[in-house]
Amino acid sequence: MMNTEDINEKMEVMSSDGEQIGTVDRVDGDTLKLAKNDPQSGGRHHWVPQSWVESVEDHVMLNKSASEVRSQWHDSAPASIDR
Repeated sequence: MMNTEDINEKMEVMSSDGEQIGTVDRVDGDTLKLAKNDPQSGGRHHWVPQSWVESVEDHVMLNKSASEVRSQWHDSAPASIDR
């Protein structure tokens, strides 16, 4: 898992196959909450586990393909997150 201090709001989130998945809204517990205003989001927030983060530079790179991310992301905050 990457250091959450390296992840900032408004960073692009990219899949392992190079597709933009969304934009970081905020780090939320051990997940990344993605912004709901991205075209990829369908107007909803989505959460992805930080364990999917491969690297962080000028964007967040995930270790899953776009299709894997979309089939496995959460569209509501996981119960373990303190909202």
